[in-house]
Formats: sequence, C-alpha cells, structure tokens
Amino acid sequence: MSFLEQLHQWQASHAILFGADTAPYCLDQRRRYQGQAIAVARPASTEQVQQLVRLCAEHQVAIVPQGGNTSLCGAATPLNEGQSLIVSLERMKDIIQVDADNNTMTVQAGVTLAQVQQAALAANRLFPANWAAAASCQIGGALATNAGGVNVLRYGNMRELTLGLEVVLASGEVWDGLRGLRKDNTGYDLKQLFVGSEGTLGLITQAVLRLYPLPTAHATALVALDNPAAAVDLLRGLQAEVGDRVTSFELISAPCLDLLKKHFPRLAQPFDTSPAWCVLIELSDGGDSVALTDRLAEYLFAHGCMDAYVAQTLGEAADFWALRESIPEAQRIDGVSIKHDISLPIGAIPDFLKVCDAEMLSAFPGAQIVAFGHLGDGNLHYNLFLADKTAAVYAHEHAVNEVVYRNVAARNGSISAEHGIGQLKRDTLQQTRPSLELGLMRHIKAALDPAGLFNPGKVL
Repeated sequence: MSFLEQLHQWQASHAILFGADTAPYCLDQRRRYQGQAIAVARPASTEQVQQLVRLCAEHQVAIVPQGGNTSLCGAATPLNEGQSLIVSLERMKDIIQVDADNNTMTVQAGVTLAQVQQAALAANRLFPANWAAAASCQIGGALATNAGGVNVLRYGNMRELTLGLEVVLASGEVWDGLRGLRKDNTGYDLKQLFVGSEGTLGLITQAVLRLYPLPTAHATALVALDNPAAAVDLLRGLQAEVGDRVTSFELISAPCLDLLKKHFPRLAQPFDTSPAWCVLIELSDGGDSVALTDRLAEYLFAHGCMDAYVAQTLGEAADFWALRESIPEAQRIDGVSIKHDISLPIGAIPDFLKVCDAEMLSAFPGAQIVAFGHLGDGNLHYNLFLADKTAAVYAHEHAVNEVVYRNVAARNGSISAEHGIGQLKRDTLQQTRPSLELGLMRHIKAALDPAGLFNPGKVL
C-alpha cells in the first residue's frame, strides 16, 4: 500500500489534511517562506506520532514537526519541493499533571504557553516564560527553538525551564525522559539535545516544566535615558541593590516609540517627546507591591533618573508592557524590515550600537534603525527599515547582515539569541561557527536521524 493510501486511511479519525487545507501550515508567520507538503497530520497521542514516524521511515518521507507555526526563521515551514509530511501537535493539548509540591507541570506538546501560564496560576504557581505569541505558540515549538522572552534575566529560557521530555525518535521508538527531578546525575543529559534542535533530531511529545512560587509583589517603571551605556549602568546598580528581584529589563529606542505613536496612537505613552532611549523595568518578589514599588522609585530618583514613570496601579503597569509587546506588530504594519535577533555580552551592547549604527547609516543613508530587546540578558532585536518597505528590501539583506554579524562576531556575540536558525540563518551558521563545532552537530544528527528525515533544510 502506498504512503498516500495509508494516509487516506487515517483521514477520517486522525485529522489528516490534504490540498488547500494545508495552506495555512505551509506559510510561515512572517509570510516569507512558502512551502509545500504532501499532507498535514494532526495526531492526538504519542502512539499516533509513533505510527506516523514509522510510516514515514518506511516510505522515506520527510517529517516537518510544527507547533503553532510561530517560528520567525522558517523552522516550521516545509521546503518547496512538496515531499514532506507536516506533523502538527495542535491536538495534543492536555495538561497531564500539575504537581504543586514538586513545582512541576507535565503537558503535551500542543498546549499553548498561555494555557500553561493559566494552569500554573490556578495552582498558585508561576511558569515564567513569556513573550508576545503566548496565546498561539505551543510548548513543543517553544522547546524546539529554546525560546526566551522577557523574563530570561531572572528565570532563564526554555532550556532552564524544562526538567524532562518525551520524544519520538526517528526509529519510531519513544524516549521517556519525563523525570521531574532537579538532581539526576545519571549520564548524559539527553533532553538538552532536543531543546533547541528545531525538530531536526526528534519529535517532542510531552514535557515536564519547572514552576516557581507565585510572586505577590510587583513594581514596574519606564525610565528615559540618554544612551545605552546609562541603561547598562542602571541595570548593574539595580541588581546590586535588589538582586534577582529584577525580573525584566527591556531596552527601547526612540524609533520604536515613534512607530507605536504612528500605528497605535491609543496606547498610552508617558513621554511628550520620545526619549532617545528608555528601559522598561519590572521587579517581582514576595510581600507587598506598594513597598516594592516605593523601593524602586526611591532607587531611581536617588540615582538621578528624573524622567522616570513608576506604575502606581496594575493598569499603568499593563500600559507600559503594552508598549513593549506592541513593537513587533508596529514594525510589521509599517512594512518589511531586515531583522536580527542577536546576543552580546551585556557590557558590549553600547559599543555595538554606536559602531554598528554608524556603519549602517554610512552604507545606507536615511535608513531607520529600530533597536530594542532584552538588555538584561544581552539579547537585541536590531532591525533596519530602508526606503523601500516591500519584500524588495531583501535584495540588500546580505550587505546589511555583513555589517551586523561582523560587529557581533567582533564582540563574541551570537547571530541567534532566541529565534533559532531555521531556514533563515542556516547558511550564516555555517560561516560563523567553527568547523569542529559544526562537525559535532552533524555527527549528532547522523546518530539520531541517520536517514535525515526530520525537518530537512533547517539548521544544518
């Protein structure tokens, strides 16, 4: 029986999509990569995933794992050759267990980040991963890309927030690593091979996530500053003052605020004129929010931050966060830009911005640089608008990337902080990582996926 004939046997009871129904799964979130697939399979259990993997192995059909289709690098989009099967985990959406005593939650891979956050809150716990696509991104995809977000400074990215995994391997076997242990020193930490692998080594079906006590006190402030160096100084001083209570420390440039005024005029901005730079700070702790807010305000004003707005209500804090979370959408509405998700040593960020901005404006006069990101963990989103804000701007992408990535490399940074490699940065990865490192990655890929069926054309 052919591969298609066997898929059609699944169609009624296992939600197999063919033809035009596959279109939403074949286009990436940025609408940059348009692929084709034989079909989209939507299994509802680990056993069904096993059956699909074995079927694909038998017929040598490539598998593209997909969790929410929110990848920003084309990692979840099939290639255009149309010879792959998309395996969407959207029906695997059970929260299996919340263990408040152990501070863990076990979930299927198709559960969204927002659902995990809500389930943790219902148990008086916190799952701290947080980013703008929380309502649509799925845990499997977040793990596959080692996603970050605004709270990495205090809690780490998905790698740090995961204690165990269940993974279907290329052989169709299931590796059961669903252990909710903080200490387990029994050989290699296999789960870390799959976190950040972008579906190229196996298909994550379940995860044990790490929870935390729910903070009862929050303090939020939006602070205008003259330059990024002042932001680094403020971060270091605040950490010395309150330690790991600094949960988020977001850097925002004036062009970001101007785009928000242009496209989202209803969003409340406290500044009459957009400052050159500002930082959004959030502290969290046990105890009382009023006391923590007063402590933050006292620190800011004692250290000369006169143009600082400290939220006095939950509504004001939400307004500040709405500004930060709306920046990517404001950029999208404004047109097509050349985007970078880079990381640098925190102390190197001011010099990077000074030098890279100057080189960029010299090479592209009139360009608009939209820089923002998670200063607290060294992650910048460094984006460039040229005069033409259509897809034609990609003709300049190589030249723009050369400037950015050369400056990143000179400061021992990374070309990808939290978005992954996917299709977008696959060639750049080959140029920026040592041959020994790339060779080790290929050996791991060959060992776990010898036929190369998991997510071909991504990462390596």
